[in-house]
Amino acid sequence: MHKKTVILIIFAILGGVMGAAYFTRAWLVMGITSRLVNNIIVNILLGAIIFLILGSLFAGVLVRLINRIEAYLNRQNPMTLIFGSLLTIVGLALALLISQFLFRVPSFFIGTVIPWILMILFGYFGYRIGARLSKIRLEEWRKLFQSRSKKAEEETDKQVLDKETEPNFHHYKILDTNILIDGRIYDLAKTGFLEGTLLVPNFVLYELQYIADSSDSVKRVRGRRGLDILNKLQNEHIMPIEMYEGDFEDIPEVDSKLIALAKQNGGVIVTNDYNLNKVIQFQNVQVLNINSLANALKPRVIPGENLHVMVVKNGTERQQGVAYLDDGTMVVVEDGRYFINKQLDVVVTSAIQTDAGRMIFAKPLHSNKNIEEQANAGKEGKGSNSAKPTKRSR
Repeated sequence: MHKKTVILIIFAILGGVMGAAYFTRAWLVMGITSRLVNNIIVNILLGAIIFLILGSLFAGVLVRLINRIEAYLNRQNPMTLIFGSLLTIVGLALALLISQFLFRVPSFFIGTVIPWILMILFGYFGYRIGARLSKIRLEEWRKLFQSRSKKAEEETDKQVLDKETEPNFHHYKILDTNILIDGRIYDLAKTGFLEGTLLVPNFVLYELQYIADSSDSVKRVRGRRGLDILNKLQNEHIMPIEMYEGDFEDIPEVDSKLIALAKQNGGVIVTNDYNLNKVIQFQNVQVLNINSLANALKPRVIPGENLHVMVVKNGTERQQGVAYLDDGTMVVVEDGRYFINKQLDVVVTSAIQTDAGRMIFAKPLHSNKNIEEQANAGKEGKGSNSAKPTKRSR
């Protein structure tokens, strides 16, 4: 059930209870004594309707507050949550015991407002104390039950294991729609180079389902491929993966929702979308681009290196031909238009790196030989011409 629906149900129940408790007095104050108006059913319905209207006005704010609380709790250690919850209950119990004396005071401020303030303060301080105990006292308790030989070993390990998280480490790797359709995230996760937890938002899953149900066969295949990759990541337990059930209803676009989610939980977006990558760079959010990783891992070529390629089409400039390496790198061949659909040995002249990938410039390997042969032939021609006898004029 959606969080907004749950909030509205709670508001409706609360409104019904308040209506049943206070509307009877309100009708009497207004001088209405008719049983058609002043009855339990009407009071409950009116209270529920009024609180439903209030709930619809504040539901968006409450949902965002709940999402922030969930993100905060997800980042905490389980022991912190356990100790914090226990001490929160203790704090609330103490506040309730103290409030028993205050409830008897006829003053509204002392008998009602102060007990609520005490419960909030005691509950908060109880959680903070519990969180503190989970980090400090547990370690000291462990040391009491350890032998001295183990203490020396753990003192050295503690310097490594208890280091604070590095500022460039992000626990959540947020996957977008394109990276799931691409499928390489599955192979990358299997290598073990990714750490942390993969996070798949519900709005990304809904977009995948929409694409998989498309009437276009190409889109339908792409959407189903993304769902298959997601199922493989979940079923094979390669690395931890979680679903984010929240949503940013005030943001219509999925890409903008991803950026908002990354800002909320401090995650990093994993994508292969070139345009999304550019947008994220202006949002102070870190991004892992699979295409950038693939380009960085491509084998380097240097000027003077020989390559064996097949020219497949004409280039943009005159007499150029275009070939591709096995990894998809474009090779622009001078005079390559004369060798379309032919295997050719080329020599690299230069290479450039762009945002879209790497581009290699080359020329046919035999072009140097042809030039030398033409130059030698020209020299021989001149030598033979000079050796011929000239006719004398009479």
